[in-house]
Amino acid sequence: MNLSFVFSPMIPGAVLGVCAVAVACLLGFALIRGHRAVLWRTLTALGLFVLLANPSIQTEERVPIQDVVAIVVDRSPSQRIGERLAIAEEAAEQLVERLSLGDEFDVRLVDAGRQTIRQNTGPTDEQGASADSLREGTRLFSSVRTALADVHPDRLAGVLMLTDGQVHDVPETLAEFGRDAPFHALLTGDKDERDRKLTIEKAPRFGIVGNEVEIDIRIDDYPETEEQTLAATRLFVDGKQVREMALRTGDQHTLTYVLEHGGQSVVEVEVEAIPDEITLTNNRTAIVTNGVRDRLRVLLVSGEPYAGERTWRNLLKADPSVDLVHFTILRPPEKQDGTPISELSLIAFPTRELFSNKLEDFDLIVFDRYQQRGVLPVVYLGNIAKYVEDGGAVLTAAGPAYAASNSLYRTPLAAVLPAKPSGRIVERGFRPEITDLGDRHPVTTQLEGAPRQGAGADTDPNWGRWFRLIDTEVLSGNVLMEGPQRRPLLVLDRVGEGRIAQLNSDQSWLWARGFDGGGPQAELLRRLAHWLMKEPDLEEERLSAEAEGNRLLITRRTMKDAVEVTQVTAPDGTELPVTLSEQSPGLWQAELETDQLGLYRIAEGPFSTVAVVGPVNPLEYADARTTEENLKPLADATRGGVFWVAKDGSVALPALRDVRAGRDSAGSNWLGLRRNNQYTVQSTASVSLLNPWLFALALLAAFLWMWRREGR
Repeated sequence: MNLSFVFSPMIPGAVLGVCAVAVACLLGFALIRGHRAVLWRTLTALGLFVLLANPSIQTEERVPIQDVVAIVVDRSPSQRIGERLAIAEEAAEQLVERLSLGDEFDVRLVDAGRQTIRQNTGPTDEQGASADSLREGTRLFSSVRTALADVHPDRLAGVLMLTDGQVHDVPETLAEFGRDAPFHALLTGDKDERDRKLTIEKAPRFGIVGNEVEIDIRIDDYPETEEQTLAATRLFVDGKQVREMALRTGDQHTLTYVLEHGGQSVVEVEVEAIPDEITLTNNRTAIVTNGVRDRLRVLLVSGEPYAGERTWRNLLKADPSVDLVHFTILRPPEKQDGTPISELSLIAFPTRELFSNKLEDFDLIVFDRYQQRGVLPVVYLGNIAKYVEDGGAVLTAAGPAYAASNSLYRTPLAAVLPAKPSGRIVERGFRPEITDLGDRHPVTTQLEGAPRQGAGADTDPNWGRWFRLIDTEVLSGNVLMEGPQRRPLLVLDRVGEGRIAQLNSDQSWLWARGFDGGGPQAELLRRLAHWLMKEPDLEEERLSAEAEGNRLLITRRTMKDAVEVTQVTAPDGTELPVTLSEQSPGLWQAELETDQLGLYRIAEGPFSTVAVVGPVNPLEYADARTTEENLKPLADATRGGVFWVAKDGSVALPALRDVRAGRDSAGSNWLGLRRNNQYTVQSTASVSLLNPWLFALALLAAFLWMWRREGR
């Protein structure tokens, strides 16, 4: 109940004011002229004005409004270091319990700082922070604004933020904060923390295969000291350690490595920890470098001119990145017509230079319908067999001669060929088919026009016909394509460090010409070439992972019928088992929602890989130590305070006090919450102080008395 004295004028207040001025002037004039009964006139006028002002007593039924206290719990990745998050949660629980004892406060618990990185920059997360902003560190104040959007500034008692101080959207001014209530920072870490940070200063996204690639790194120790130390640093490429070195802290260093293959190479850098370091998350990082071949050097050896020879040449020359050397046997030794050498238009081909001196310079050698005619000495073919064993790549397209006595199989090259000729040649129309292994192999899986998963085993591929197949007996390797009566058509094999592919037909050019509907000749040969040159994307057994926003896409390609459970190690060391599901033959995948920034390690059986979620150098871990520097200016501007609440692994909260607006809201061991004393009025009632009729009669009597006095 609240009482107040109010006026309810019977006439507009402006008119009443003008009348009061006029009456005051007349009374003053009368006083100057010495009129009698001026006092009675004044009293009568005052009484009249009191009657017109209509004074009354008003009573209000008021209901107090609770002041709002926002308790913000920082759940950013850096809060997962040590016991910080546990301290924050326990402190929040104690604060809620204290503030909920009475009905004075409306306590709002705000979870903030969860980082949800998306590929697109448009959407926002549940706290209203955009995807781009989440890449810029911990953003807590955007969450505070969202949580207090419906709270009038006069109701806010204070904001209590439980954090490690690594906040990157702190308002620079009080006006930008938009609230004049006390702001208090309750720090959840320790004052004497130590950390070592590895930073990638510069790293290329692309590199030339076979060339050195440089990355610049920097190692910093916190707190900084004048004395520099040596830190053991390890460099890994595709999971294999290639170098270990001791690097001086505080300086920038350049590391080099060689890209061994095209496609993606995962490069990891790891630095040793220091004693009592708070986290190892920023001691290692990884980048992905895409290997690009400067020039693909291909040697094409054609055994004789035929319709498909031009197709092979056009296919290889169509790619501007291919350096093609084409060796064609146009004039076999048996064609001796006595023409003088000086009159021949053909020059001697540099066989010794190509097949002996510079053989290792080629990335791929293709034998197209080659037959042994004595043009290439047997020793050169032996060199090619050794070239394969040492890591080279060979593709053979067999013609009729492969089944004859002058077959390429009857040379030293037979040591690396996966299929032995039976001597039979099948010459009738057939459509190439993919085998069960071919369905799983990345070279032939889901080729355009082939049957898709679920289409049925008897469904023919939508490909044109071929008309010749050299019958062979497979000695090693995998049969990916077959012809009539399940005869092997395409066989792939690994020999030593190298690889070889054998196509038991010389009719693939029919697909390129579009005969009978054609087929994916260019795509098939492209995949063959990249598999032969050991591109990771076409490996039969491969584990890979890719970060897409806040999701980790894990892919396992295998020729097996099942895979093991994949183990994922998060940046904080937590291990998560992930079960992959088969998406198509040989392709198993799973998606994992991530809630931490940093390096994830994925392992399945003997295979392992890494993936980086978020930026390479997260601002979140630029300095992972607990700090008061970021939040203290705002706390001072709002007369709040900064408190270290972690003590020996437990929570030590300051005392809570009520303070009035404009007063200091923090001390050495206490923090204040502003009392705003806001309320709502449920009902009002007013009682007039004067009875108008009685007061009017009294005024009339006074007027008559005044008239009588002046009439004497």
